[in-house]
Amino acid sequence: MAERVLITGLGMVTAIGDNVAGNLKSLRMQQSGIGFTQHIDTIYKDSLPVAEVRHSTATLQEMAGVAGKDGYTRTTLLGLIAMREALADAGIADASEEPTGFINASTVGGMCDTEKVYFDVINPEKEGNFLQYIDTLDCADCTQRIADTVGISEYIATISTACSSSANALMFGARLIRAGLVRRVICGGTEALTRFTLNGFNSLKNIDKQHCRPFDQHRNGLNLGEGAAYLVLESESLARQRHATVKAELKGYANTNEAFHPTAPSPEGDGAFAAMQQALAMGGVAPEDVQYVNVHGTATLSNDLAEGHALQRLFGNKVPPFSSTKPFTGHALAAAGGIEAIYAVLAIQHALIFPNLHFSEKMEELYITPETQLKEGVPVSNVISNSFGFGGNNASLLISKYEG
Repeated sequence: MAERVLITGLGMVTAIGDNVAGNLKSLRMQQSGIGFTQHIDTIYKDSLPVAEVRHSTATLQEMAGVAGKDGYTRTTLLGLIAMREALADAGIADASEEPTGFINASTVGGMCDTEKVYFDVINPEKEGNFLQYIDTLDCADCTQRIADTVGISEYIATISTACSSSANALMFGARLIRAGLVRRVICGGTEALTRFTLNGFNSLKNIDKQHCRPFDQHRNGLNLGEGAAYLVLESESLARQRHATVKAELKGYANTNEAFHPTAPSPEGDGAFAAMQQALAMGGVAPEDVQYVNVHGTATLSNDLAEGHALQRLFGNKVPPFSSTKPFTGHALAAAGGIEAIYAVLAIQHALIFPNLHFSEKMEELYITPETQLKEGVPVSNVISNSFGFGGNNASLLISKYEG
């Protein structure tokens, strides 16, 4: 029989906190991290809001414990900070003491550094060693550097499936454990803001010049964000063997690929519906036993409509409380699934349902509306966390209270 997959450690850094405790505090205080960039050289620095980690890259080097060392991009540093917290939270002093996997997610890799020399590289009249940064461009570079720094050497992989990347990383790690290939895997993602992603999403007309408003009738796009988040997954036998404190259980998961359109989901939410339905079936949880859904909720016209239809199809007239936390953190792309999986764990641990900020008017196509106020003291045993990527790559996680 396949092992149960337990969550024993959490680590993160986002625009609303340098660690898990900082994020929880901001969520409770309903403090958004969205503002204007202080660290990106862009023509949009005063017009397109983003959710940026407030520290400079030099400060992040110190926080990550690699001050003065070369080769660590902002993407890598954010990931390393989150990784160190996750290991410490799980009570792991030496990651090499147990064969440990590392499944990382990123879509920009080292682009935050390489884009700074792009025009120098293509200018035949410019001279200099501009290609010294090129090795960091590969998304796998940040994975390998983080793994090397903390001493992980087995089962290392990088996933890049756009906005569903770190949710898929968690699924991959869980599958390794259930297959008996390894007893511990650290999974999640890291992403830095770049001009490339800002320009790209702006060209798609998917960025709101105001704070994003998920599931609102007047929503007009997303706000990009950055950050990193990792969860330590362990087999139940390993967690028991080392008397680990279990935060929650990754009870079910599913990935569907609807391939409806290169960037838009199917209007009726076919892929989202199937992903949530299959995740519940895997976990043996009925729809009526879900207390909270942390929706993908990007505040784009197409995503919220499709996801809303999927929720109504799955839950009927008993849709559980749901909200998007992206008005807090922005859309951190490859890191979003990891960030929101941690928020799902926090919802279970602290009996919380987080608010959907900036909501004012119900979407005319739906009969449901998100939670707009922080709810405390609400028993939460099962949470669905959704992450949907370009190309119809839909990922749903079922995170549950551990009943050992």
